[in-house]
Amino acid sequence: DRRIAEEGLAQVSDSGAIEAIVGDVLAANPAQVAQYRAGRGKLLGYFVGQVMKATDGKANPREANALLRKALDG
Repeated sequence: DRRIAEEGLAQVSDSGAIEAIVGDVLAANPAQVAQYRAGRGKLLGYFVGQVMKATDGKANPREANALLRKALDG
């Protein structure tokens, strides 16, 4: 839909773009990363929220979640 593109409402599903934002979010929150890796799995929601905030809510949440898990657990 042309209106979606014109108004910048399209969802970002490009894993490369989201992956870069994930890297920035994790680099900006080292204390939370350490807490997550120490067993506070609920912090994943915090990280997803930070990615959504950084993309003005346009990131595909499922893709953001998957990329965060990969970065944090892998």
